[in-house]
Amino acid sequence: MDFKEIIKTNKENVKNIIRMITKEENEDLEQEVYLKVWKNSEKYKEKGSFKGWITTIAKNVSKDYLKSAVNRHESLLVSEEDKTFENIKDKKSTPELKLLKNERQEKILKAINKLKPKFKEVIVYCEIYGYTYEDCAKRIKCPVGTVKSRIYNAKKILAETLSDLM
Repeated sequence: MDFKEIIKTNKENVKNIIRMITKEENEDLEQEVYLKVWKNSEKYKEKGSFKGWITTIAKNVSKDYLKSAVNRHESLLVSEEDKTFENIKDKKSTPELKLLKNERQEKILKAINKLKPKFKEVIVYCEIYGYTYEDCAKRIKCPVGTVKSRIYNAKKILAETLSDLM
């Protein structure tokens, strides 16, 4: 098996599959595909086409990447939320006010964390990080109208949950 020829022959196909699934160019994923092809070349059985086998590997690598990206994204959201609220400072703060403010922030964070993930992400992006609806829509890959709808529903749920703070 000439590995250089395999790469040359399948390069565009692998690139296109990765781009189609991940919506981005990603040379690391391309390398991972070829590494898996190389490591598993002795497992290939000539029942189907070689191109089909590489295509399957490229699809699986891309899907695995998306799964791990979603998990990283969700854990990043939670950790960044915590840091965001920790960094908010009030110059006219007494120990009593700080305690009340911390309790209030904890209630708000708990309420946000209890939201469905699709509502939580738009609240975090638009209300905490200050993204526009358009930027948020691009980031989560959905229409602007969907972002607006999710913001509305999330705020409605939060208003009910946090009515004691109003």
